[in-house]
Amino acid sequence: MASSKSESATYTHGHHASVVRSHSWRTAQNSLAFLLPHLKPAMKILDVGCGPGTITVDLASRIPQGHITGLERAGSVLVEARANAARQGVSNVDFVEGDANALDFADESFDLVFCHQVLQHVGDPVGMLAEMKRVTKKGGIVAARESDYGVFVWYPELPGLKRWQELYDRVARRNGGEPNAGRTLHVWARKAGLTNVKCSCTSWCYATREEVKWWSETWIERSLSSSFATTAVDHGMARKEDLEAISQAWREWGQDQDAWISIPSAEILCVKQ
Repeated sequence: MASSKSESATYTHGHHASVVRSHSWRTAQNSLAFLLPHLKPAMKILDVGCGPGTITVDLASRIPQGHITGLERAGSVLVEARANAARQGVSNVDFVEGDANALDFADESFDLVFCHQVLQHVGDPVGMLAEMKRVTKKGGIVAARESDYGVFVWYPELPGLKRWQELYDRVARRNGGEPNAGRTLHVWARKAGLTNVKCSCTSWCYATREEVKWWSETWIERSLSSSFATTAVDHGMARKEDLEAISQAWREWGQDQDAWISIPSAEILCVKQ
């Protein structure tokens, strides 16, 4: 039976252009490599919290006889997702607006249900995983990948970036999320009734000059203009000058020839019994 629950948490990043641009870098290969060996050509897949749909569309091309649905609470970002699919001529995909706390799908509708960097932003990750399990067929797969902000590592170790990490943690928790989701992802899965939870961990690593420039530029802007920034100021966690200093720290980091950052994410893959 579908839940009637709705989301209680606030999405920390929001959908400022700088955020959507960052999320649009994601592909099936760089974000869901742990899942790719389990794809089958005729699968029916649900991507929970698909954002601009770059992963969704990429996966669609890997299941030529199948179909993938991208679900997203923020209907505005689905305009870009649909445009992305149209640009690439991908037709075995559709995008719908909805709340993953109460999926509008019948029990056992999909062969694979996954989310990527979503559970860290919700009020009830266990309940959402239970909903994902509900709409997955027996023998199907429930999967998720979540970063862990507490173990981001970068060089050079600028004080301004440590302040960013600490402020992000405060903002995310104020919004009702769990920024260190990666380390408890497997626990949430088991609490949701998923068994045989296979765990893994992979990292995004930005080390080339092009990668460092791209990542730093997104956070130079996000530190000042995204929902993260407005929430921090509106709730007295930071002043505009603090955010300007953080933005400048990202600029300084991005200009350092030795700049490097690792962003680890935990992964779970569960076969529904």
